[in-house]
Amino acid sequence: MRVGVLSDIHANRVALRAVLGDMPPVDAVVCAGDVVGYNPWPGDCIDALRERSVPTIMGNHDRAVATGTGFSGNGMADAGARYARDVLDESQLAWLQDLPTERRCFDGRLKLVHGHPEDPNRYTYPALFSPELLGAEDVLVMGHTHVQAYEAYDEGVVMNPGSVGQPRDGDPRAAYAVVDLDSLTVDQRRVEYDIERVVEAVAEAGLPEGTGTRLRKGR
Repeated sequence: MRVGVLSDIHANRVALRAVLGDMPPVDAVVCAGDVVGYNPWPGDCIDALRERSVPTIMGNHDRAVATGTGFSGNGMADAGARYARDVLDESQLAWLQDLPTERRCFDGRLKLVHGHPEDPNRYTYPALFSPELLGAEDVLVMGHTHVQAYEAYDEGVVMNPGSVGQPRDGDPRAAYAVVDLDSLTVDQRRVEYDIERVVEAVAEAGLPEGTGTRLRKGR
């Protein structure tokens, strides 16, 4: 069984469309959270996942929008959360509010968390990957760091597909992955998209300039 793995879309419709267009044939798609935040198309990104019935979990930006809380000390994140709350309709907000903090999919073979199995807000960078993170599942998917990586162990696979909408690993291309649950192999994938279109849309929406310009360097 081949599964497309997304995370940290962050309301970047242009990048999400590029990823979905690039994705090879898969049996299912899952998302490890942060559908919204930062960029100006939160509703479109929610609708794209809802229309495809993509199993999704709640990231910290999803939670901030769903609960009406903000990000003190992070102006770009706070502006993106406030913008999303202003433009999402009731059904889109309800979808965010109903997202769980973790999911087990495909008879428990794959587990989705956002930050860490024990703490959805904890950044788990590749240097912290270990087989101890795995439970009964074959594949643990984490997001949150926006850094694409995976490690294969005797016990299973620990992976982060990277960020669709705001990569932070120095590669500006949209990131995602395809995992084969039978062979326990991971295909890390990147796809170019029209970053300048996003920079323009960020400015048009009145969001902080850096939200768009940071995308040029993948930081």
